[in-house]
Amino acid sequence: MKLSALLLLLFSFNVSAITADTQSAKLWLERLSQSLRQLNFTTSFVVVKNNQAEPYHWLHGIGDKEQELEIFTRLNGPRRDVLRQGAIVSYIEPEQEPYSLISNDIQSPIPAIFRGEITKLEESYRFISVGRSRVLGRVAQLVRIVAKDKYRFSYWLWLDQKTGLLLKMAVLTRQGQLLEQIQFTHLEVSEQLSDNLAQLQLTELPNIIQVTSQKQNKVLSWQVDWLPPGFAVIKSNQHNLNTYNRGDDKAVEFMLFSDGLTEVSVYVNPSKETFRAAEYASDGATMVFNHILQGVEVGIVGDIPLATAIKMAESIVPAKVDDIKDDSPHSVREK
Repeated sequence: MKLSALLLLLFSFNVSAITADTQSAKLWLERLSQSLRQLNFTTSFVVVKNNQAEPYHWLHGIGDKEQELEIFTRLNGPRRDVLRQGAIVSYIEPEQEPYSLISNDIQSPIPAIFRGEITKLEESYRFISVGRSRVLGRVAQLVRIVAKDKYRFSYWLWLDQKTGLLLKMAVLTRQGQLLEQIQFTHLEVSEQLSDNLAQLQLTELPNIIQVTSQKQNKVLSWQVDWLPPGFAVIKSNQHNLNTYNRGDDKAVEFMLFSDGLTEVSVYVNPSKETFRAAEYASDGATMVFNHILQGVEVGIVGDIPLATAIKMAESIVPAKVDDIKDDSPHSVREK
């Protein structure tokens, strides 16, 4: 066989193998999404980062009329319970009046996209089915959600072969450094709704509140002129922050961006200082960045590399009138 023909054969084989791994990964991710929405399960897990572990307890089930029910509880520190009946999510915390919001997702360390259309992430991530291992005494399939560029992190998921549910998740840098992980410590799947969820189904949740204090429709004065490919604005507003509890209220413009998997919050406000060197700290995968440049303070919080936060912060510019649309408080351009 000629060398050129052999190389072509090897190339074709590699392409076929990669395609098969990608398709297998997509099927596993679709199964994960379906399982998170349709199964009755009780589980506990810990979030491990910076050599510390934060434990959580999570119940999910399907009640009458196919309504999803959830209870999510943080087990360490002040108790915080999140309850969900269908499209109503309630938050119960100490020293705060319980309240409810209209939402289909609870706030938790598990990305909400995992119960949605995960394949929408293909613009920014590659899906790879790798192999099997043993997690929580179960056979688990490893699926990697690999970032296509240097501006975001990659995610490894270990999925239960029997149920499709998540058993472990790791967040890694492009160089393979482990930033944080979620390790499930208990998983029970049942045909019947748990007693706690059955009780939740009969419970009257706190009143639904409307967030009206934030100026949702106000045209913002600043815009982020650079975003990593795939990121888009999903929320923006202007509100007041009490600085250091000294009664020093200041107006802050807030923008929330997401690529479907990762969310990044940006805060912009005028400052009495002209310049302050960049300050940053990481908490596992979460980067907190702040600087003052030319009298403008910029804060960025999100699960992104430091270089991404810096590039976003340095791209903050006054909003251009020509770019402002009636249905959007500001515009964002990708470069």
